[in-house]
Amino acid sequence: MDTLLSRLNSKKSVIGIVGLGYVGLPLALRYAEEGFSVLGFDIDAAKIQKIEAGQSYIEHIPESAVKAVAGKTFHATTDFAKITSVDAIILCVPTPLNKYREPDLSFVLDTMDSVIPYLRSGQVVSLESTTYPGTTDEELKPRIESRGLTVGKDVYLVFSPEREDPGNPNFSTRTIPKVVGGYSRECLEVGLALYGGVIDRVVPVSSTKAAEMTKLLENIHRAVNIGLVNEMKIVADRMGIDIHEVIDAAATKPFGFVAYRPGPGIGGHCIPIDPFYLTWKAREYGIHTRFIELAGEINSAMPDYVLKKIADALNERQKSVKGSRVLVLGISYKKNIDDMRESPSVFLMERLRDNGAVIDYADPHVPVFPKMREHRFDLKSVVLDAKTVASYDCVVVATDHDKFDYEMILKNSVLVVDTRGKFRQSASNLVKA
Repeated sequence: MDTLLSRLNSKKSVIGIVGLGYVGLPLALRYAEEGFSVLGFDIDAAKIQKIEAGQSYIEHIPESAVKAVAGKTFHATTDFAKITSVDAIILCVPTPLNKYREPDLSFVLDTMDSVIPYLRSGQVVSLESTTYPGTTDEELKPRIESRGLTVGKDVYLVFSPEREDPGNPNFSTRTIPKVVGGYSRECLEVGLALYGGVIDRVVPVSSTKAAEMTKLLENIHRAVNIGLVNEMKIVADRMGIDIHEVIDAAATKPFGFVAYRPGPGIGGHCIPIDPFYLTWKAREYGIHTRFIELAGEINSAMPDYVLKKIADALNERQKSVKGSRVLVLGISYKKNIDDMRESPSVFLMERLRDNGAVIDYADPHVPVFPKMREHRFDLKSVVLDAKTVASYDCVVVATDHDKFDYEMILKNSVLVVDTRGKFRQSASNLVKA
């Protein structure tokens, strides 16, 4: 352990980042910027080629950041045999749900199975993928020890949940505090050294399970509060009250209130998914997480709520959803980024398509609808101008990007359905959903 700690503290260690997506790439850049030698691993050869060429494939990560370290302190490969050359292995792979809304650990476990043949004594393995409490100890530890290595003595095992917020200019990988839990005291000590050289504040917890639960609490807190405000929106709308005006007023209270905003649903890789990891694991202990599951039901139902608002607005104009031309504005899961994971805009597009609408979209951050595992649209972003918006029966503000010209949109649209509270005024062609 002393040799590994010395290498980590002196920044002479080689850091292996497995999975170079929205979490792995910024973390790899952070280590490389601090002078660590970084080797990135990914099964996507296209990503590897772009990194080696000094190119970024994630919009909010500037190409200059990749170019500054690519080929110097940062290299990337698809060859997992090179795992043996690194001191630290940080797993940053997806943890989605399966079709039964149960945890799908296949990416984590398949990745770990690819790593295991090349593990050696003197390495640290850190899992950053969000998962249920017990995953690190119950799934990763036995795999490591199947190699004949003892966790806590030969190989050090930690869990440190990712806390990336894509597109948020106020926080970076360096400035977001990092929670770290280890399988043992020795594992925790190594984990703190692993992250202490690149993160401003590292927060130790007593175990990997505590670290895993911390991440779930963070995201369940958000999911439940978003569910609450989405339900409040439905009630307020029925009463003829603008929920955004109410939230603005409530937010003036300097204590005891945090403003959450309603929308057409929830998106991103964390909030729509992570609560179900805990509800699934809780069943093992005979616990039914009613509060969490209710929030999930409310949030999942929001695209249908918006669809009804669109249908009612079209009916008032003697039109049906079937055959109407609908333009969806913004298809990433939140404003000003290109991240499409679990985007509520896409679920809304599917509801509209299933009801016979002719769908187009406009999104300055997503020029071509990407290939997704569960959602398929053969579409490109349309050019947004006065003539374009006027040609649609309905324009839906689904993601409120700052690049949209909202004044032009409202002025020229036949009908605007606003799911994000972007328009506070009243207008004959405006419906707030």
